Amino acid sequence: MSIEDLREHLCATYPDLCPLFSIEFGDGTLAVQVGRLQAAAADLKRLGFDRLGMVTAVDRGETFEMVYRLQSREHRVGVFLKCPVPREDPRVPSLVAFWPAADWQEREVYDLFGIVFDGHPDLRRIMLPEDAEGHPLRKDFVSERVIPRPDYI
Repeated sequence: MSIEDLREHLCATYPDLCPLFSIEFGDGTLAVQVGRLQAAAADLKRLGFDRLGMVTAVDRGETFEMVYRLQSREHRVGVFLKCPVPREDPRVPSLVAFWPAADWQEREVYDLFGIVFDGHPDLRRIMLPEDAEGHPLRKDFVSERVIPRPDYI
């Protein structure tokens, strides 16, 4: 199945998700709001996306963006699922129920960005000590042990 075939199938099966699907650089991207994240994940799981390859976040300054890389071995196609997350209350639903591989990856994002995954079975720090202060991958993270990056990067 090509990414264009996936778009056609997605539009025919789930017309409400179709406008949210785009093709960029040869990859499919489905952009949803936090309230639609679990529904979109369930739909993609039903479509045959049986592998979660990556969970990460991006600090966009005013917001965060969750990024999931999903793959369908049956259709031999991959897609990015993206979701903006408000900075003032960074919470998203956990996707561990759909893909168990999200477990440790969500914990890593929680540890390094401070994004809370509601419904996660064991949400706690995974890389830093439990008593660590702050989240080092946030752009606003300040520590005397970290050399500040130049503004031009």
